[in-house]
Amino acid sequence: MNDHGRSDNATGAVSEIGYVSMRTRDLSASLSNAVEVFGLVETESDGAKAFVTAQDKHHELVYTKADEDALDHIGLVVPNGAELEAIRAKVDEARFAVVSEQPIEDHIEQGFAFVGPEGYTWQIYTEKLDYSMRKRGSLTADRLGHVNIKSGNAPAMRDFLSEIFDFRVSDAIGIDNFFMRCNNDHHGIAIFSSSDLGLHHHAWQAGNIMDLARLGDRLARRGARLAWGPVRHGAGDNIAVYYVEPSGAVIEYYCDMETIRDPDRPARTFDPEDLYWINQWDGQVPAGILDYGVIPIDR
Repeated sequence: MNDHGRSDNATGAVSEIGYVSMRTRDLSASLSNAVEVFGLVETESDGAKAFVTAQDKHHELVYTKADEDALDHIGLVVPNGAELEAIRAKVDEARFAVVSEQPIEDHIEQGFAFVGPEGYTWQIYTEKLDYSMRKRGSLTADRLGHVNIKSGNAPAMRDFLSEIFDFRVSDAIGIDNFFMRCNNDHHGIAIFSSSDLGLHHHAWQAGNIMDLARLGDRLARRGARLAWGPVRHGAGDNIAVYYVEPSGAVIEYYCDMETIRDPDRPARTFDPEDLYWINQWDGQVPAGILDYGVIPIDR
């Protein structure tokens, strides 16, 4: 340890995707969807903000009532204060704007927040690793697994995630789309090249493919429909279904994702013209599915 209590071995590495914080014009509809349709558990709500989760933690998804549907920020977990300090040093060196020296979300004890490339805000915070997950049955997901963001300069966003958070590329789709990991999961953040910025979807791990089918059943009984799926992706190998939540963002529910045990496994590259990378089974992608999403707020 050095004089400031930071381990000299700390590299500034994120360990998992912690939560997504969103703004919504219709808090009631967003909360109802999260709890009644998707099956997440409401842990706290005061009429202005709601916290929901799939795990035994306070939140993995936050909704704040606002005048716009938007992405507020993404929370990334580091395992200890040493890694937090190492990331802060890289943020300072890169001269990114720190918007809070303290956590900007409730129920977080240690962390800071900054605005990175293209206006995305990142909350970096410590949380003890917990490898147990409560199995609540077929109504809900096991955990938040990853997010998909749209970028006007995907290679630059790839480099940012790699250099500041130590994400690694698992799969590249040509030179403009990337799936990046921070642990054994195939990806924690996916970057899609787009002229429209924003969070395209937040994705949740299911126990098995029947859980995906039951979500489709619940939507159908409410007069709604899946936007896509079931589909098996090539990048990540996961089976997934998608539907659009009230804010305009997409929710993915998936299972059977590839895990990568070797931290030095080289990235694979897929031909973007061969749609096997996005749909192994029939190569089809619904028109307009990639147009959904919510923009990051302007801080």
